[in-house]
Amino acid sequence: MIAVDTAVAHLAGALGQTGLGSAPHIPDWRWLLGREDSPWYPTMKLFRQPSPGDWQTPLARILADLRRFA
Repeated sequence: MIAVDTAVAHLAGALGQTGLGSAPHIPDWRWLLGREDSPWYPTMKLFRQPSPGDWQTPLARILADLRRFA
C-alpha cells in the first residue's frame, strides 16, 4: 500500500499491511521526527520531505523502492 494520506496509512498500519507513506517536513506528532519507521506500525516505511513543499524527493524515493521490489 502506498499512502499520501494519513487516514489510509493509519488503517494499513493498524491492519499490519506493508506500507510506504509520505510525510511532510514537519509532520504530525504521531510520525515523530528523523525516522523512516513508526513504533506504532512496524510494517510502515516513511518517506519525508527534506524541505517544506518538496514532494518530488519523497515520491522519487518511493518509486525507487518500488523498482527494487519489481
